[in-house]
Amino acid sequence: MVVIRLPDGSKRDFDGPVTGLELAESIGRRLAKDAVAVRVDGDLWDLNRPIESDSDVQIVTREEDDGVEILRHDAAHLLAEAVKELYPETQVTIGPAIDNGFYYDFAREEPFRPEDLEQIEQRMREIVERDESVQREVWDRDEAVRFFTDLGEHYKAEIIGAIPAGESITLYRQGRFIDLCRGPHLPSTGRLGKAFRLTKLAGAYWRGDSNNAMLQRIYGTAWPDKKKLDKYLHQLEEAERRDHRRLGREMDLFHFQEEAPGSVFWHPKGWSLFQSLIDYMRTRQDAAGYREINTPELMDRSLWVKSGHVEKFGDNMFVTQTPDERVFALKPMNCPGNVQVFKQGITSYRELPLRLSEFGSVHRYEPSGALHGLMRVRSFTQDDAHIFCTEQQITEECVTVTKLILDIYRDFGFEDIRIKFADRPEKRVGADSVWDESEQALMTALKSTDLPYELNPGEGAFYGPKLEFVLTDAIGRDWQCGTVQVDLNLPDRLGASFIGEDGQKHPPVMIHRALFGSLERFTGILLEHYAGRLPLWLAPTQVVVATITSDADAYAMEVAATLRHHGIRVETDLRNEKINYKVREHSLAKVPVMFVAGKREAENHSVSIRRLGQKHQTSAPLASAVADVARECAQKRVVDGEAA
Repeated sequence: MVVIRLPDGSKRDFDGPVTGLELAESIGRRLAKDAVAVRVDGDLWDLNRPIESDSDVQIVTREEDDGVEILRHDAAHLLAEAVKELYPETQVTIGPAIDNGFYYDFAREEPFRPEDLEQIEQRMREIVERDESVQREVWDRDEAVRFFTDLGEHYKAEIIGAIPAGESITLYRQGRFIDLCRGPHLPSTGRLGKAFRLTKLAGAYWRGDSNNAMLQRIYGTAWPDKKKLDKYLHQLEEAERRDHRRLGREMDLFHFQEEAPGSVFWHPKGWSLFQSLIDYMRTRQDAAGYREINTPELMDRSLWVKSGHVEKFGDNMFVTQTPDERVFALKPMNCPGNVQVFKQGITSYRELPLRLSEFGSVHRYEPSGALHGLMRVRSFTQDDAHIFCTEQQITEECVTVTKLILDIYRDFGFEDIRIKFADRPEKRVGADSVWDESEQALMTALKSTDLPYELNPGEGAFYGPKLEFVLTDAIGRDWQCGTVQVDLNLPDRLGASFIGEDGQKHPPVMIHRALFGSLERFTGILLEHYAGRLPLWLAPTQVVVATITSDADAYAMEVAATLRHHGIRVETDLRNEKINYKVREHSLAKVPVMFVAGKREAENHSVSIRRLGQKHQTSAPLASAVADVARECAQKRVVDGEAA
């Protein structure tokens, strides 16, 4: 007899081995239909794999996170089978599930074309219709290597050959296609359904090494039902429309070029936006008791050895050697420099907490294939701050910083915010006892805020645990931005200390804090969140004064001067063009407000006002129109709380 214990505490007895599917059917037909796998004593199993002993079992459905991942993994296998049927000479390599979808890498001399995706996707749907049985098979490693070598699947044979000798491996067979996989998978291809879509082609090096062959990657997405698929495809369309790289060109904000990969060339308007973010943050930090500093970008490599960055982060650092044979590194982080400032002079416990902020430019080597506009760069500016405090002050400081972060995000129109707690990673510095103390302090601070949070195991920095603040944008995408990190290691490693109440030296606790994170990346997030229609106070050009006829040129210059006097960023458009042409052009550039001036407005000392996205216009005396715009700009927050 096999006894199955279910999550609700109930038990079901079976005369002999029972599959997960049979268990689900014994509970209910709807559950059996939605089931994609079972979790047996904590491990995911195929639905058709027999459970032969007493076990704790949970039915995994297609709507759960684990279930969705299985659907996407099955879709990757389906993609590989379809490609092998259509293009038999193609070699298969790997095909995992990823966030929002899946991919599979193929080795093929002839490149796939975008139009091939439609044919491949159609064959995938035919395989679903065939409802092929999916069977798990346990093979000897060497036998599997010979099998795939004989098939001409040399990449797959290489993967299996890297598995330790003597280990058994699992293969999954569906129709005439067979693939190496740990599983689990659905019982048949028909259970996948048709809520999937192939999305794009890309290149990928074998095993991610640029010294290896270039493979062809096909991406796709898969969901539990068509409604979720359609929602995601709409999100992709919106993401393309909101792409910050396209908006950067249209709004004349910035550009990139090959001579400086991963570094931004800011244009005047983009630099104005960038500086507006800094000015805003500087004002908030001044009010919160931070003291701004600046530290060198180039420092001797020995400092980074002492801090632990070379050991844990060396592959991502840029280094250079001078004629006198000294080796320097461009700073990848601001923290060691901030510690050097703290160390100047003797600090008493009475002076703590000491909050030092820095808009520091940092440099990190990212592979060229990973660079992505403002979102992934090699040179960027962090709104860093480091709080030096006693252990007794950790909780209060972390709570204060957390509240500041949430308040700032709401000023920018982000209301949907999640917090993740990331604990110690495998590669780290410091004793476990110090990590225990750091994690407990940060968790205590987090719980004291009464905010919901998620655990992110093993994702802390190498020097301490951290909180990660995740924003959800206007189309439902998540962006990890701000961080708060408790560090009981780095100050001690770099010889920082304060004089305690006992008259002895003690290493301070160091709380690393960034709110925007990377200003470049946050700018990209803002552009995409608002589809370029930034809140008035942030817009690089807040008002354009455009003339209807040349008779109003002098008055338009007067209007512009009045706006500048009130601190408003303004441009004039006196070109000999029709007003509708000017409106379209400045709307494309996402200018939030246009003051239109003609002969009548000049005579009345008024302006016609056009707001971006609104079809109608209003008229107002110049003084009141300027006052309204100035008042809105001064609020330094989102007025309507809505993104485009």
